[in-house]
Amino acid sequence: MPPAPAVRVGTLNLAGGRGPGGAVLGPDQLAAAVTGLDVDVLAVQEVDAGQPRSQGTDQAAVLAGALEAGHWRGAATVAGTPDPFRSWRPAPPALRGPDDGSADGPAYGIALLSRLPVREWSVLGLGAGRARLPMQALDPRTGRPRWWWIPDEPRVAVAARLDAVTVVATHLSFAPHTAVRQLLRLRRWMAGLRGPVVLAGDLNLPGRVPARLARAHPLVRLPSFPAHGPRVQLDHLLAVGDGLAGHDAAATRLAVGDHRALSVTVAPA
Repeated sequence: MPPAPAVRVGTLNLAGGRGPGGAVLGPDQLAAAVTGLDVDVLAVQEVDAGQPRSQGTDQAAVLAGALEAGHWRGAATVAGTPDPFRSWRPAPPALRGPDDGSADGPAYGIALLSRLPVREWSVLGLGAGRARLPMQALDPRTGRPRWWWIPDEPRVAVAARLDAVTVVATHLSFAPHTAVRQLLRLRRWMAGLRGPVVLAGDLNLPGRVPARLARAHPLVRLPSFPAHGPRVQLDHLLAVGDGLAGHDAAATRLAVGDHRALSVTVAPA
C-alpha cells in the first residue's frame, strides 16, 4: 500500500473579518486576504454569517471560495450577535455546508475548510463557562471607548475525516479553567475518531500546555498572538497520538484577523 500523502493544515482566528486597523473587510477584501495561504485544510475561528456588522457576509463561504476548498462546514455557536448584553442565544451543535444555503439569521462560530474530499463530518458541543472577559470597545450610545465585560459563548469542535488524516477544528474558552475542561472532553472524543488526528485551532492556552493536556505533540512551536508582534502561542496544531510528523511550519501575518495564521505539512512519521 502506498504511503499516505502529505497534507498541509492551518488555523486562523478571523476576528469576524476585521483587518489590522479594526475595520471589517468586505467579501472581496476578505477573499484577497487569504488567497496566498497555501493550505489543504484550514480551521477558522470567530466566523460571521449574516451579521450586520460584517455586511451580511457568509465568511466561511467566502474563504472556501478564495482557497478553492470545495468541502467545508460551518458550526455556529451563537445565534445573534456577540455582545456584552447577552442579546444572543446559544446555537445547538450543528453543521452547515455549501449545499445548505445561507445561515438562518445572524450567526457566529467556527468553520473547517478542505480542498481534499471529506469522507465523514462530525460535531461535538463543548459547552460554555461563566467567566466574563474585560474588553475595550466603542459604546454605541456615546461613540466613546469603554471597558465591557464580555460573557463567554458556547464552544464546539468539528471533525473532518480525510483519506490520510482526521482534522479537528475548535476554539476554546478564553477562561483557562473552562478551556482545560473543554480540552479534556475533546481529548476523550478524539480518542474515538479514526486516526491519525490533528487538532487545529485557537485553544486560548499558551505554549506546551495544550499538548500535555491533549496527550499530543505540537507540530508548530511559534508565537501567534498578537498578529502585529506575537509574544505567545495561543493557536495550535497538535498531532494526537502517534503516526504523524510535521515539517515546514509557518506563522503568517495576513491582512485579516488579530492572530497570525499557523500552518504545517503533516505526513506519516
